Amino acid sequence: MRIFKFGGASIKDATGVRNVLQVVQTMGVDNLGIVISAMGKTTNALEDIISSYQKNDATYLQLIDDLHKAHLEIVEELEMPFEGVKEVCLSRFRESGIKKDIKSIMESLKGEMLRNKSKNYSFLYDQVVCHGELLSTKIVTAFFNACGTATNWKDARQLIKTDHKYRDAGVNWQESEKLIKESCQRELFITQGFIGSDENGFTTTLGREGSDYTAAVLAYCLDASSVTIWKDVPGVLNADPRVFENTVLLHKIPYNEAIELAFYGASVIHPKTLQPLQGKEIPLYVKSFLQPDRDGTIITAVETLEPLIPCYIVRKNMVFLKISSRDFSFIGENNISDIFHELSRHKMQVGLLQNSAISFSICFEDKYHKIKELLKDLEKRYIVSPVEDVSLYTIRHYNGDAIQLVESGKSVLLKQRTQETLQLIVKE
Repeated sequence: MRIFKFGGASIKDATGVRNVLQVVQTMGVDNLGIVISAMGKTTNALEDIISSYQKNDATYLQLIDDLHKAHLEIVEELEMPFEGVKEVCLSRFRESGIKKDIKSIMESLKGEMLRNKSKNYSFLYDQVVCHGELLSTKIVTAFFNACGTATNWKDARQLIKTDHKYRDAGVNWQESEKLIKESCQRELFITQGFIGSDENGFTTTLGREGSDYTAAVLAYCLDASSVTIWKDVPGVLNADPRVFENTVLLHKIPYNEAIELAFYGASVIHPKTLQPLQGKEIPLYVKSFLQPDRDGTIITAVETLEPLIPCYIVRKNMVFLKISSRDFSFIGENNISDIFHELSRHKMQVGLLQNSAISFSICFEDKYHKIKELLKDLEKRYIVSPVEDVSLYTIRHYNGDAIQLVESGKSVLLKQRTQETLQLIVKE
């Protein structure tokens, strides 16, 4: 069994849906399971619907109608004549009942919101956003079947069972494995990424990079031969091409190296996706849905990166904080514990830390714009010196040229190195 995962960018419009079918037909449909995200910016639209609803703004119903219309427009474009798609396929697609399915899903969404009595945002979020994946998978499955690629639609909520931690649910591996093996071993199937359900049947979501994680869960439970994540890039590059010139495709990455890169902020595969695959040594491919015949990147049980070159990660708009005690006493375990408690309470995402006898330096992302509150609370007990709008550069497998490239033209506020990793906080 192989598992493919297609993200929202790959199916954002009718052209994307047709291309996904072509990719699947090119790569072969035997022993294949497909995980699909919501189309394009659908999840963002659903989040806007929740926001409007929570403000008691009745326009959320209009936003739902707008989302309904957007999906119908994709369906109607798929119904139109297109080079390479036979008229008999288009006819079958028109007669598939997909528009009724979409209407039913949208009515379900309205019903969820009209019936809702919960004040738990995370619970409401999960009951609402799942409709994006339900819509996309229904449309793609109908199109596949109309074009002669027989496909079974599976409800991921009947496959992946979780705990009650809405928006970041933990998988019940034993029960999920039983359900997945019973339902998904024989024929080509399509299911939703990102979603599952708890023991009461309520929808849950799997948190950050949830669709990739769904692919990993399925692969683990089915002892899959591989997972392929299809993206709009040729694979994993050694740097962000929007920041660095002359980026290089990484052909092979060890599991541990991929986890290290993700930890430091690289937009590779999230560690929670890699961990179940590493446990059974299931290789993960990152390939381009625009060039499916290219090799892309493989993350697997190899000894070292190939090619072994510096890898650059940059996180911008960070905050650099230097903290010292008011009485010039040592910064010890109790102080560090106290500081981290405040960082956690204010939802700061830490990228680097360093301590000396009387000071503690830390670089973090103020994702929720709580820096003023954090500083106010810390300044009650410490001397705090903040520098905002800094950049945190991380270089894996650094050398002299790599360091010079990053430092050139910048003011370096802090430099920290280990045998394989160099981190620099700079003001640009």
